[in-house]
Amino acid sequence: MNVNDITEMTIAELSAALKSRKVSAVEATRACVDKIKNSTLNNYITVCETEAESAARAADEAIARGEIGALTGVPVAVKDNISTKNIKTTCASAFLQNYVPPFDATVVEKLKKAGAVIIGKTNLDEFAMGSTNENSAFGAVKNVRDVARVPGGSSGGSANAVAACEAFAALGSDTGGSIRQPASYCGVVGLKPTYSAVSRYGLIAFASSLDQIGPLARTAADALTVFKVISGRDARDTTSSDAPSLGSVLDGNIAGKTIGVAEQFLSGAESGVAAQFDKAIAAAQKKGARIKKISLRSFDAALAVYYVLSSAEAASNLSRYDGVKYGMRAKSFTDVADLYAKSRTEFFGDEVKRRIMIGNYVLSSGYYDAYYLKASKVRTVIKREFDQALSACDCILGPTAPTVAPEIGAQTDPAKTYLSDIYTVPVNIAGLPAVSVPFGEADGMPVGVQAIGKAFDEGGILNIASALEDSAKGGAAC
Repeated sequence: MNVNDITEMTIAELSAALKSRKVSAVEATRACVDKIKNSTLNNYITVCETEAESAARAADEAIARGEIGALTGVPVAVKDNISTKNIKTTCASAFLQNYVPPFDATVVEKLKKAGAVIIGKTNLDEFAMGSTNENSAFGAVKNVRDVARVPGGSSGGSANAVAACEAFAALGSDTGGSIRQPASYCGVVGLKPTYSAVSRYGLIAFASSLDQIGPLARTAADALTVFKVISGRDARDTTSSDAPSLGSVLDGNIAGKTIGVAEQFLSGAESGVAAQFDKAIAAAQKKGARIKKISLRSFDAALAVYYVLSSAEAASNLSRYDGVKYGMRAKSFTDVADLYAKSRTEFFGDEVKRRIMIGNYVLSSGYYDAYYLKASKVRTVIKREFDQALSACDCILGPTAPTVAPEIGAQTDPAKTYLSDIYTVPVNIAGLPAVSVPFGEADGMPVGVQAIGKAFDEGGILNIASALEDSAKGGAAC
């Protein structure tokens, strides 16, 4: 088989080929590495060629012994804010450009236990703060469908690597849409699990009450395979929960399911995106689903709540980067206060600085009650409204993003850039699972449709995604 024949397979297809010995794990790994080396998309910050080939050889030996895990021999990419032992983990920041963790994140441990081959660490917006993947100390990622456009963010490198067939799946993190929005822009499936369904141990924190690790893949079935591997309770993350009960197969049967459609999730959508969503609704009805109109009155407050809460938590989490304990430090300074100021000024990017300043402001004396406390109260209202809506629906369906991928450099106003997350941030505030699945195109670019489910109903929303999958339109562009 040639490189494309191998790399264009789904996980299910590759696993079958590995088991039948039609393809070896070493061949699959080398095929991905070759694609990465010949790519100008900038999806990876670090390519683990030596480590990956060693893991692939071990996978081939395990297959020969009949010891086959869920991901044995499958090359998988990992977002570069997830710790990997003895492999650089930079968060796409100059501050951590040389940081090498002494341990693996729990999700990486689980991938390795399942036999996966870690192919490399993918590019992102610095410290996962951004919606375009332009806020990286290592340069912007270029969308595989149109290199003049962004792949979305912050997990843009992960989504684009899967779309470009430089990995069979990838891990991303989602704080306000950072898995789902790039999945929509790149034409792949992206699952944001229920908060606590996947351990955050080893994920370098942005906003701890919102962050969640999840998979990006080319099909809903592949996303389910990866999710089943990485989910579950972890003693090192006291917020984690037992793995949800999941079926082994997605049959795409949604007959009799009730799908909620909130008018708020259509506000601001470009005409091409809205048209594809209408087609998705029609497709769901054709498969026997019932459509129920619902309203989420607190929707308009969600974006402001998100940026208050996430920025406050970011300011707290990033206070550890001071030029003293680890990471880079300024070369010249007069005292400790000067060291802190110069190190943080030199090595943090503009977007990270912006969020830290917002966070410190909303937490400051005189403003805490007006901003942070009020946002915390509205968060409770948002979660209550989602839970109430989902008590009468099997899922809520809407566009993943209001637009298709914009051009690189087009978004210069941070406030307008933040609006690209308007459909995704409410889900993180409510702590619910959601999946983006490609459905058609607008302006020649993929459009994503988002299914939001009840807590721990990842299997249910992935089955709805499976029913909506349309690989002929807007899918991966290997």
